[in-house]
Amino acid sequence: MKGFEKYQKSYFMPPVECYDWVKREALDKAPIWCSVDLRDGNQALIEPMGLEQKIEFFKMLVKIGFKEIEVGFPAASETEYTFLRTLIERKLIPDDVTVQVLTQAREHIIRKTFEAVDGAPNSIVHVYNSTSVAQREQVFCKSKDEIKKIAVDGAVLLNELAAEVKGNIRFEYSPESFHGTEVEYAVDVCNAVLDVWQPKADAKAIINIPSTVENAMPHVFASQVEYVHKNLKYRDNVVLSLHPHNDRGTGVATAELGVLAGADRLEGTLFGNGERTGNLDIVTTAMNLHSHGVDMGLDFSNMQEIADMYENLTDMQVSMRQPYAGELVFTAFSGSHQDAISKGMAYREEKKSPYWTVPYLPIDPKDVGRTYDSDVIRINSQSGKGGVAYVLKQNFGIVIPDKMREEVGYLMKGVSDHTHAELSPDDMLKIFRQHYSEVDKKFDIPECHFKQENGIVASVTIKEGDKTDIVEAKGNGRLNAVNNAIRKHYGHVYHLAQFEEHSLSRNSNAYAICYVGITTDEDDKCKWGVGTDEDIIKASIKALVNAVNKIM
Repeated sequence: MKGFEKYQKSYFMPPVECYDWVKREALDKAPIWCSVDLRDGNQALIEPMGLEQKIEFFKMLVKIGFKEIEVGFPAASETEYTFLRTLIERKLIPDDVTVQVLTQAREHIIRKTFEAVDGAPNSIVHVYNSTSVAQREQVFCKSKDEIKKIAVDGAVLLNELAAEVKGNIRFEYSPESFHGTEVEYAVDVCNAVLDVWQPKADAKAIINIPSTVENAMPHVFASQVEYVHKNLKYRDNVVLSLHPHNDRGTGVATAELGVLAGADRLEGTLFGNGERTGNLDIVTTAMNLHSHGVDMGLDFSNMQEIADMYENLTDMQVSMRQPYAGELVFTAFSGSHQDAISKGMAYREEKKSPYWTVPYLPIDPKDVGRTYDSDVIRINSQSGKGGVAYVLKQNFGIVIPDKMREEVGYLMKGVSDHTHAELSPDDMLKIFRQHYSEVDKKFDIPECHFKQENGIVASVTIKEGDKTDIVEAKGNGRLNAVNNAIRKHYGHVYHLAQFEEHSLSRNSNAYAICYVGITTDEDDKCKWGVGTDEDIIKASIKALVNAVNKIM
């Protein structure tokens, strides 16, 4: 593909090596989360949310557990200003939740922002200006010192205005377009801002490092963040925050490595909605921590409800393959995957393991409100015997004998392949019954009587069309006696090769289900029949009759 020649590296490595983050194996605690769905996310919508929609979204974020929520750019539009004032005046902001507002480092915008935030119980005023080479040279036509002065002047004005409004206010600063900024210069600007604010332990400032346009691999950003972490003034009193975008598709990796490198806080959106390719996907990042045994501090146990509300309020869609939230992310169609999952679930139940180690499932789907029976294993033409057996067991209590599984698996695959469609559990039950328990019958046995006489003597009523015969035969058990009666009546030579039975439920009205496999001298492949009844003997006779009818 042509055109690659016009691109070159547009990021800056730190002036010294910063690779301590490599020595950390994994994250052991959750960062501070800040949702920017109502600002970054909302401005990226084709049709931004209205007031009541934004209120509903805010309530959802609070319910999920976010303690810091960026609610907009109140000086940018009347809608955003009104939204913030509505949250404050209706007292919709819980005492333990901090609302965050964004403002450029421009005096009239900052003043309008403080008008909007006046009276919020707890708020963060987030001021930013761009520091990158491209923005300095092409947009602002200003020197490094002039750009730094914009940031410092903004910080001074924040200090002045904070004393004039009601509520607990904290400050945040972002050197926008950080990736295109010399790292040491970005730190210099941040430190100049911090010198104005003089953060303290009980009044920490936030320095937010945005990958405004992601243009480097995640390890580069981690090294940059580590340099910032090591060279910020007042570090103990500064919350180091990251605001990753997803232009290269590595926003989650950038965030995770950035936290390894020393960041304390992450800004992002549910499902990654944001400008261009999107923002950091907080659902994925948080659930990644959950999968490593770390309390993420957010509640996604009703993931489908959250996804449905998100789609309803934003008109965006959650992809079927969206990590943790998509319709198909826990679903296995592959036969080998289904077999491994089925065996893994059985192993976990047998061993009563406290840890989740089921193959192909990074987390327990139940953690996010999904179910095993309808979500994990679904059947199509790619599925195998293990998956089919699992679905029938989970949904209907049918435990297919091991020697019968391959046949049932191929049966279901064949139907799916022919119809070019996925089979629902109800579809599978219908196919199973038609093939094994509701077969076309040449004969049936409506009645049997037994007596003990040197073994078991069965008096078997064999009905074929309108004709009825009673046949007696001996056997070493009731089913064997009935089997001998059928062979005696029809003169067929076949062999009772397999027999299994189990209960379909655990209550006192439990039905028994029986599986009978027979072979002939000409064909040693089992022909299977299945029968169910409250009486185990009747269930076994039904299964035998269904099997024999298949060879007649």
